[in-house]
Amino acid sequence: MLELKERDGLARICELSTRHGKVTTPALLPVVNPNQLTITPREMRDRFKVDILITNSYIIKTDEKLRERALEGGLHKLLDFDGSIMTDSGTFQSYVYGKVAVGHKEIVEFQRDIGADIGTILDVFSEPGWTEEETRAATEETIRRGEESVPLKGEMLLAGTVQGGIFPELRTGCAERLSKMAFDLHPIGGVVPLLEDYRFSDVADIIIASKKGLDPSRPVHLFGAGHPMVFPFAVLLGCDLFDSASYAKYAREERLMYPTGTKFLRDLHDLACDCPACSSTSVKELLAMSPSERTKRIAEHNLFTSLKELRKVKNAIHEGSIWEMVEMRARAHPALLAVLKVLKRHEDYLQGFEPASRRGAFFYCGPESYDRPSVTMYRERYFSRCRRPGARVLVGFEDGPKPYSRGYASEIARVRAKVDADFLVASFFGPAPIELDEMYPIAQSVIPEHLDREVAEKIRDTMERHAHQHGYPLAVMWEGDQTLEFLEEVAPGPRAADPDLLRVRAVLDMQFGRGAADILDGRKVEFVKSRNTGKIRNVVVDGVHAFSMRAHDGRLTPKIEGARMLMKVLPAHAMRVTVEDEPAEFAAKGNNVFAKFVAECDPDIRPGDSVMVVNTKGELAAVGRALMVRSEMLAFKRGIAVRVKEAAED
Repeated sequence: MLELKERDGLARICELSTRHGKVTTPALLPVVNPNQLTITPREMRDRFKVDILITNSYIIKTDEKLRERALEGGLHKLLDFDGSIMTDSGTFQSYVYGKVAVGHKEIVEFQRDIGADIGTILDVFSEPGWTEEETRAATEETIRRGEESVPLKGEMLLAGTVQGGIFPELRTGCAERLSKMAFDLHPIGGVVPLLEDYRFSDVADIIIASKKGLDPSRPVHLFGAGHPMVFPFAVLLGCDLFDSASYAKYAREERLMYPTGTKFLRDLHDLACDCPACSSTSVKELLAMSPSERTKRIAEHNLFTSLKELRKVKNAIHEGSIWEMVEMRARAHPALLAVLKVLKRHEDYLQGFEPASRRGAFFYCGPESYDRPSVTMYRERYFSRCRRPGARVLVGFEDGPKPYSRGYASEIARVRAKVDADFLVASFFGPAPIELDEMYPIAQSVIPEHLDREVAEKIRDTMERHAHQHGYPLAVMWEGDQTLEFLEEVAPGPRAADPDLLRVRAVLDMQFGRGAADILDGRKVEFVKSRNTGKIRNVVVDGVHAFSMRAHDGRLTPKIEGARMLMKVLPAHAMRVTVEDEPAEFAAKGNNVFAKFVAECDPDIRPGDSVMVVNTKGELAAVGRALMVRSEMLAFKRGIAVRVKEAAED
């Protein structure tokens, strides 16, 4: 039902299949009230290119005329909409009014009978102010209703809503139990009061707690999140679907929605918007319209703005810049900025989905950038994987022009001519050996020369950690000729070391794990370099092309022989994706590996990592690039898990 197409960490672009077509996520489902059509579903389809919307089955069921029309002609005919339709069950009405006059089985059967593409169980709305005991009881009732609702869904996709209030353990537990049932997607419910009070940090905690327990192959719908200022950070954390009644509700209050907040029409000097609804009018002209005409025009603006923001989110995922987008959008409101602060405590979880590299460069947007998963993953991998090359002296440089080996080429050459030394830069990301200066994210980053004080202090702390662990008899910071004179006195004598070999060894360890560079011990290693840049392009080991070095991120792509070498020195299952035997035979002929055939996977693999595809006997079938992490490979039934780059039988 869901197929992963592109991703940037937890943020993802997927294709959701329903009986009325395919929907590209992240997607906004405009809320349609059949009794109050500010913008008709037909207009949404034709003018706004909306592929999916949501309406309330409880409203339809309790209105005799609507109920009869829906049962007789179907939901799509009732709304005059030929795209996908999701229906809500009346849970929000029970939250607002205290109860609803319908049973949880009855409403699921009704949604099925009127032809909803996606139906929703009648869950129990957990309010933020409830005690843990009250919330637990409501969550148990939601789970019970879910168990009884699933057998009634027929061909309709059914949504099992995750509840649990503001208690992370209840959220995760509810998500885990619902994931074991035959649901097709999972809304996260009970967040509307938090959104209304701008408690975005609590919403972020709830999303992550829910995601930890959910089946990653199912779409996640953040119920009631209809404002564009919420979309970027919610998508960043793994939400796929949103629903919005705000576009119409705010319009009736003469409020215009923007990615940075909401403005009353009366407070605006100019509309400052180029959407179709605003480009041909002005504030003065809007105020002169009749109330109904003005409401519709503002609703159109709100819907255009919301859909446009989601398109920008998709572009950011495609470009690999979702974190930059979120950090820049967070400056719009202190409550959004607070979200970035609290994500620090979820760094281990976020890092588990962090891509090995991205298409574009890392852009510094503020002190929060230091806590991005790409930065923390670099530091974690550096301290756990890298080994010092073996010189007697370590010479450190302050951050400078990239690549560092070129920016400090003169200084490095002078030291190497007289001293046995290794070189390292105190970079924004952490200790950066000169051998890793072309590897993502070191070289592919734009960092200001003058950093915020708190970031500078964190960098100093990281370098102090390195100072206690590096193991060199002597370490000095470069301060010009006096440093060289000092080194000549205390550590004379150059070492005959090949800088290219040191680079490849460092990248092997950093990319595949400590010990990977041992494959080069005692072997003849040669390099093919670019005529234009002088950078390594191919690594030839004992006359065999073993690796290629990618220009855009400085990482190595193993050839089949290189993969065989790695498998001899890496621990069992490390950097391997195990595939059922018959699909492994297809991979050995150059076919991509689909998730449904994956039997096991190294949990340390990240999206973008180069991996070895093996059969159940551990025999190498292919080398490829992972598109998913372990939990996703074992859950998805559609989509590519590993894009094969070279096959064993080629």
